[in-house]
Amino acid sequence: MTDTPDAPKPRRRGPGRPRQDEADDGPGTPERIRLAAREVFAERGYDKTSVRGIARVAGVDPALVHHYFGSKDDLFAAAIEVSIEPALVVPAIIGEGPEGIGERLARYFLGVWENPVTRVPLLAVIRSALTHEAAAKVLRQLVLRRLLERVAADLDVPDPTFRAELAASHMVGIAILRYVVQVEPLASADPEKIVALVAPTLQRYLTEE
Repeated sequence: MTDTPDAPKPRRRGPGRPRQDEADDGPGTPERIRLAAREVFAERGYDKTSVRGIARVAGVDPALVHHYFGSKDDLFAAAIEVSIEPALVVPAIIGEGPEGIGERLARYFLGVWENPVTRVPLLAVIRSALTHEAAAKVLRQLVLRRLLERVAADLDVPDPTFRAELAASHMVGIAILRYVVQVEPLASADPEKIVALVAPTLQRYLTEE
């Protein structure tokens, strides 16, 4: 049996694009891929996660994942950013001025970790960052440069980068001891108690001369 003369030929794909018959593309595809990536990274960690596995969960062709997000490192950063959302958070933290910014920052940070939906992928970041440079780079970019440095810079204080690093070391240290190592009594302490004790230190880092 031979093909009919007018049988349609497969469409050729351009560089970085999957074939149209291989991918379920659409307006919500990038977000679906990011959410699938967050789920897979949280479950398997950085090293054991593959782009192909994320594509399978998202229901798309792996070439489509590469088209939207590039490398595995870039996808890892995009997946974790879903949990932190720095573009939305920074205006809320600095919007009311320097007064009380330490409390707002501490409350936001603990709120992200106390929420099971956002805590699980962040645990994957922290654990992976301790042993894998790509994960550590993501942590530095999101927590330090995209969040804390922007907060400090908008406060117009001397040495904003150094101040942001001090604030980051304080909060990441709390996250490791409370949620990863689970050291008591910090692990079971009331979040409001932690905010009350931590906020003055963050305030001093970010605002005092």
